[in-house]
Amino acid sequence: MLRLEDLTLFVRAAVLNSFSDTAREAGLQPAQVSAAIKRLEQNLNIRLFARSTRSLRLTPEGEAWLPYAMQVLQTLDAGFEQIQPPSDAVRGTLQIAVPSDLGRNLLLDVFQQFRRTHPALSLKILFSDRITDVFKDPVDVAFRYGNNDDASYIALPIAPENRRVVVAAPGYLEHYGEPQTVADLAHHNALTFVIRGRVHNTWTLSLNGKKQQVAVKGSMMSDDAEVIHRLAVKGEGITYKSWLDVSEDVQEGRLTLLLPQYEGDSIPLNLICPHRKQLSATVRLLHEAVKARCESAMRTLPVVEA
Repeated sequence: MLRLEDLTLFVRAAVLNSFSDTAREAGLQPAQVSAAIKRLEQNLNIRLFARSTRSLRLTPEGEAWLPYAMQVLQTLDAGFEQIQPPSDAVRGTLQIAVPSDLGRNLLLDVFQQFRRTHPALSLKILFSDRITDVFKDPVDVAFRYGNNDDASYIALPIAPENRRVVVAAPGYLEHYGEPQTVADLAHHNALTFVIRGRVHNTWTLSLNGKKQQVAVKGSMMSDDAEVIHRLAVKGEGITYKSWLDVSEDVQEGRLTLLLPQYEGDSIPLNLICPHRKQLSATVRLLHEAVKARCESAMRTLPVVEA
């Protein structure tokens, strides 16, 4: 008979590609995880992993069986949630990873109000533009920009229509003029973002479904998105930012939306967590609060005429 614990460890090992990481996550010894996988292989009469001293990977049989194993666990989790008595208790510590600009300028007030509403809850917030690994880093949930192409974690949509926009401070535009075309951006001082050593100095904008790219250059760049935001507000140059990051500044006149007839890159915002069992009442309530705030910001994004 298959053990539920063995099945769970198999799925986690397949996601993490490591018995030792799986053991650390589960609070077990690596030998216990290895033994669980061997029991599972004996019950199924197949080999699930190809092992060596340096690597661990699924066999073709393991890859074929993985989605069924994941579905079984998800079904059991859903059933467990249905039979649990309702609970309004929001307590303990919730560890959150959030992009620096988004977290400090749009969501910090949401986090503060959420904690006031639930006084038994503590929040540990990591502001970083590094892409958090929700399986290995010490966080419970992460807010992440971009499309969800990884089925190994759970993603709850927050702002699926969010996109990048080009903005600059009125003072900068008074001095240097306002760009009228995408090509004009190449002649302005661009404030660019650096991540993992790569400068994002190629901006893509679309008009009537046709994409245009421009290589920009400038005198200031940073690996902190909030720094780029602050420099733009101070009139140092033009930048290409998430609408959620700059919506309040545009509405209050600190920044001006440029080339509004163009659409920037789509960067939907999602709440990410490692697996369904971490979708607690606390996480769901936080998701609702953040989603409501972001939906309010998205309503102010001008509609691009087709």
